[in-house]
Formats: sequence, C-alpha cells, structure tokens
Amino acid sequence: MSSRLRPPTRAAVAVLAGLAALGSLVACTDDAGDLAPGPSASASSTSSATPTPTPPPRAEPVVVPPASGCYRLTYRQAVSPTNGEDAVPCRGPHTSQTYDVGPLDNVVAGHLLAVDSARVQDAVAQDCPAALGRVVGGTAEDLRLSMLRSVWFTPSLEQSGKGAAWYRCDVVALAGAEELLSVRGSLAGVLDTEDGRDRYGMCGTAGPGARDFERVPCSAGHTWRAFSVIDLGTGRYPGPGAVDSAGSACETAAAEVADDPLDYDWAYEGPDADEWAAGQTFVRCWAPD
Repeated sequence: MSSRLRPPTRAAVAVLAGLAALGSLVACTDDAGDLAPGPSASASSTSSATPTPTPPPRAEPVVVPPASGCYRLTYRQAVSPTNGEDAVPCRGPHTSQTYDVGPLDNVVAGHLLAVDSARVQDAVAQDCPAALGRVVGGTAEDLRLSMLRSVWFTPSLEQSGKGAAWYRCDVVALAGAEELLSVRGSLAGVLDTEDGRDRYGMCGTAGPGARDFERVPCSAGHTWRAFSVIDLGTGRYPGPGAVDSAGSACETAAAEVADDPLDYDWAYEGPDADEWAAGQTFVRCWAPD
C-alpha cells in the first residue's frame, strides 16, 4: 500500500506588523502682551514677540520585533503576509513562539530591494526553516517526523517604506491541516526528550491514502504513526519512479517495528515535484500504532 500525499507545509510567507511611530512637527510660539501705561506715564510702551524656530521633523526609531516572545495566532494569521498581534506570556497558552529576529538582506549592488521581492522573501524562507532544528532540538529525522513547523514574518510595504528591514522566525505546532496547536511553555529543545517527540510527533487518523486520513499530533487520537524517513538527497526532483523505489524501503523498516514481522501493514508518502520544491526531499514511512 502506498500513497503520495502533500504534507502540511507553510502556505505563505507571513509578516509580524511592527508599529512604527510617525515623527512629529511641533510649532511653538511665545506671545507677550502689551504693558498698559501707568497714570503718570506720558508715552505708551510697545513690545514684540520673538518667534521660536520650528524644529525640523524628527523620525523616531523603527520598531523591531522582540527576539523572543509568544503569540496567540490563528492558522490564517500564521500564513498571512502581515500580523500585528501583541505578545503574550509564554507560560500561558499560545500558538506561536519567536526563535530568531534579524536584519533583512535587502540591498544588492547598492540598490534597495522591495521587502516583497522574490530575492528577499526567498532568503528568509531558507534561513528560518534552516534554523528551526537548532532551536527545537532532536535530529533532522525527529523534526521531519514532527508537527513542528517554521513560519516567518517581514515588514509590510508601509513599514518598509518607513525604514523597517527585519525578519522574524516563529515555531508553530500543527494540530491538523489548517489548525494550530495551543501549547504552554517554551518549545526550545522539546524534541530532545522522548515525551516531546511523542507529544509533537506526526500521527494519522487513518493510514495515508485513506479517505479519512488526517495528520494530527501523536498526543491526539490516532491510529497510524509516521516512524521513519528516507532521504532522497538534494538537487532536482528525482521523479516519481525514484520516490516509489525509495518508498519500498518502508516495508522493511515497518517489519522491524511490527509486533508480528510476518503480518503487518505499512505505507509511505513521498513528494511530488511541487512538494520537492517546497522542501520535502524525503519519503516518510507509516505504520499502525
């Protein structure tokens, strides 16, 4: 039994909207009133007000997202281009946790690139996922077998026009196809522990290819578990034949974890060309749990 299904991937690049304050122009005047002459005065006195110079406009510093923090984002907010939600304490319920903030690489040969240019966005889309494993811990296979994903945010066009040039990487845990899991506490190093790998591991409500199959965290109700991955290397998409050939190795891997190595079920899912381009360069093996 085999299947090739699209894994939950980040649907879009998202932005955390920093609130950049506007500079203000202040004009001040100092009016002095005329002094009334006394009874014995024979002449009137006059006075004139000296205008105070108007200060030049002053731009306030661009607000950069904090290097760490947690947020209560919906799935839609997590995959939206912009977001302006306030941070919440990580000890309470949240769905998103910042693990990296840095400057955008948006200047090429002396030219400033637009924040939504392909070059700028592609760089962030490479950097944030690449850094995720160092934060959540575990091995590369542990991460591929988990429901933890990276999302990233850059300034809006309006904020970029005011000088904002940052990126922010967050880690989220998927609860389903289009739902984020509410967690408490930090996700840093969570895949270093057996409990964390089980809690955030990838399981299924049925076997891959079944009509009612849906990926869920292994802490939720499930009947199947993703237990191994087979790396397909890098470079160009190897084609469905190479994917199927690699997927057949899941049969042997499933026999090793089955209660009865002579009677067991197994399945695999491997990437198509689009999934390969999105970063899934491996086959995932499944077995009943």
